[in-house]
Amino acid sequence: MHSVVVIALSLPLKVGIYENNRLIQSHELHEQTSDSLPLFFETLLQEYTVTRLIYANGPGSFMAIKVSYLFLKTLSIVKNIPFLATDAFYFNKNQPIKALGKLCFVKMAHSVETQVFDEVPSSTFELPQELIIEDFNSDTLPQYGIAAVT
Repeated sequence: MHSVVVIALSLPLKVGIYENNRLIQSHELHEQTSDSLPLFFETLLQEYTVTRLIYANGPGSFMAIKVSYLFLKTLSIVKNIPFLATDAFYFNKNQPIKALGKLCFVKMAHSVETQVFDEVPSSTFELPQELIIEDFNSDTLPQYGIAAVT
C-alpha cells in the first residue's frame, strides 16, 4: 500500500512514493504537468497499489495547479483513492513563492498575502522524508493566491 505526493507548482514537478509513510522513491518530471503526470501515473499504477493521493494545492503556477488537481481528483474518483492536500508552503519551509514579476506569495499566520521583493527569492520544494497524515486535509480545491482578473 502506497501514498503518492505530487508537487506540481513549478518545474521540475516532484513526485514521491511512500510506503508506511516513509519516502521510498522520488522523481523529478521536467515536462509540463499535462504531459508528464498521465505518463508517469500510467507506469506507477502498474507497479504500486496506491492507497492515498496527496498534492500541494497552491499557491504557485495557476495552470500546473489546475491540471494536477483535475488529474488527481479524477484519478481519485475513478480508482476510489482518498485524495488530500496542503498548501505549497509545507514543502518549502514557509519561504516566499514567486507569483508574478517581483511579486511573491507569503504565508502569514492565517492567510496568504502577496508582497513585492526587490530580488525574488528562489523557491525550492522538497518532498518530506516522512508523511504526517494529520498535516493534510480533504479540502483539495486549488488555492491560487491571487483573485481572478475581472
